Amino acid sequence: MIFRHPDTTTPTRGLRSLLMLLAAILLAPALCSVGRADARPRNKELNRQYADQKLLHLGFSVGAHFQDLSLTHNGFVSDDGQQWVAEVPAFSPGFCVNVLGDLRLHKYLNLRLTPGMYFGSKTVEMMDYNNPNPSLNPDEGFPSKVQQTVKSAYVVVPLDLKVSGDRLNNVRPYVTVGTMATFDVSKKRSEYLTFNTADVYLSVGLGCDFYMPFFKFIPEIKFCFGLTDILKHDRPDLVDNPHQFIMTQSLRKVKSNMVVINFYFE
Repeated sequence: MIFRHPDTTTPTRGLRSLLMLLAAILLAPALCSVGRADARPRNKELNRQYADQKLLHLGFSVGAHFQDLSLTHNGFVSDDGQQWVAEVPAFSPGFCVNVLGDLRLHKYLNLRLTPGMYFGSKTVEMMDYNNPNPSLNPDEGFPSKVQQTVKSAYVVVPLDLKVSGDRLNNVRPYVTVGTMATFDVSKKRSEYLTFNTADVYLSVGLGCDFYMPFFKFIPEIKFCFGLTDILKHDRPDLVDNPHQFIMTQSLRKVKSNMVVINFYFE
């Protein structure tokens, strides 16, 4: 495992390639539909022709999400020369379920509220930058490399503005922009790093409405960027355990990011 210099913010490794692949998978059906639009009969019957004229749409979604942390180090060095760095080495998919309320504002604009629950986890690896050998420090009896699994159960309240394009037969692409409030209701324990319960995200997404005979099927990918520092810097529970408190002292701020893939049924 390669750790970067502790004065920098840890970037998301491999995330760009993952997101490009997911976006390509999501948009492929829509692009194919656009490419075949002229070849299809002009009198092709449209499914649910008047669905978009309704003022209010209800539905639900199931999907997966990937959690990440943006860790900014401050270069803190303890009295005995320890300098700790941390990163999230890999992504673990989590499960999410939402209900959907969609309000029609205009032919191309909708306001969507999609409260739900996100269940997931992320693993943080922490290492003494000045002692990369993950053995016990002989003088202190404390490992120079530790790992923490952070489990979460988020109650989420996303509010998005949906901007749709023109309908092409039974396909209609769209983009979204909005905010998402989250509240972690999982049980908190004393760990190396402890995080705040509440957070707020800025989100952007893209997807497609597929008009089926009896409902709309809507795959969507959304990118969520945390706006607040979620790290708890005040740790009175670690007064008697200064070695664990070094982890918190070494970080200036921690922000959360997510990639969410949802499949809506409306």
